[in-house]
Amino acid sequence: MSPLSILPAPTGNPGSSAAPDVAGWTPPAWEDIVKDHGDRVYRLAYRLSGNSHDAEDITQETFIRVFRSLDGFKPGSFEGWLHRITTNVFLDMVRRRQRIRMEALPEETDRIAGREPSPEQAFQDANLDPDLQAALDELLPEFRAAVVLCDVEGLSYEEIGATLGVKLGTVRSRIHRGRQALRASIERRREARVEGGSIRNLRSSLLPKVVMP
Repeated sequence: MSPLSILPAPTGNPGSSAAPDVAGWTPPAWEDIVKDHGDRVYRLAYRLSGNSHDAEDITQETFIRVFRSLDGFKPGSFEGWLHRITTNVFLDMVRRRQRIRMEALPEETDRIAGREPSPEQAFQDANLDPDLQAALDELLPEFRAAVVLCDVEGLSYEEIGATLGVKLGTVRSRIHRGRQALRASIERRREARVEGGSIRNLRSSLLPKVVMP
C-alpha cells in the first residue's frame, strides 16, 4: 500500500479566514498538494525518522498541518514551507517520545529494528547507503535534521536556518558536528564489517584442517 493512501482529505475549509486571492495566488486543493509534494515529504520524513512507520505518521501529520495552515500561507517557496513543517513534525515527535521515556519508560521502545521493508522502497528515488542511513539514525535529532536538509535535500544554510528557526552560526555548527559524527560512525561500521569478514575467512581457512583426519 502506498504511504500516501493513508491520507484522507481533511474536512473543513482551509482558506476561509484569508483573502481568497493574493496577487493571483489561490490555495491549491488538498488532492493537488498530496499529488505534487507527497513523495518528497515522505522521503524527507523517512530520512529524518529512519523507518517507514514513523515516516508515514510524519507525512500524514505534515499534510494535516499544511491543510490547516493554508489560510495563513504567504505565496513564496511552497517547498520550503513543507520542509519546515515536516522537520517540525519530526522534532515534535522526538521531543514527545523523550518526555514519555523520561516519565515512564526505562528503555527505548519506540524504534523497532528490522521492520519489514516495503513502502519506502517504492518512494525513495535515491536510496541512501545503508551505513549512512544507520549513522543518520544515531545522530541527535537537531544534528540529523540539519545534515539531512543540507546534504540530502540540498537546502542552503540560510534556508535551513529559516526552516529550523535558528541562527546561521547554529546551522553551521550543527552541520559540522553532525558530519563529524557521521564520518566516525560510518568508519566504525565499515571497520567492524572488515574485521568480521576477516574472522569468517580465517575460520573458513581453518575448518578443512580441523575436520581432516
